[in-house]
Amino acid sequence: MRRIWEHKNKLCKGFTARYNLNKLVYYEIYDDEITAIAREKTLKHYKREEKAALINGMNKSWNDLYGVLCK
Repeated sequence: MRRIWEHKNKLCKGFTARYNLNKLVYYEIYDDEITAIAREKTLKHYKREEKAALINGMNKSWNDLYGVLCK
C-alpha cells in the first residue's frame, strides 16, 4: 500500500514519475518482499503485448484499482 501511494504521489523517481503515470491497472500480492521484487523484475522483461494480456485478464477496462486496494 505504501509503495502504491508513493508512486501515485510521485515520491519515487523513475519511470512512473518521468512519464506521469499514476493509474494502478494491475497488481499481484505476495507474502514476502523478496518474491515480489523477483516477480517485478521478471515482468520488466515482458513485451508490451504480454503485459497488456496480464492487465486485460484482471482489468479489461483498465480502471484505476488503487481505491479497491485501499479500502
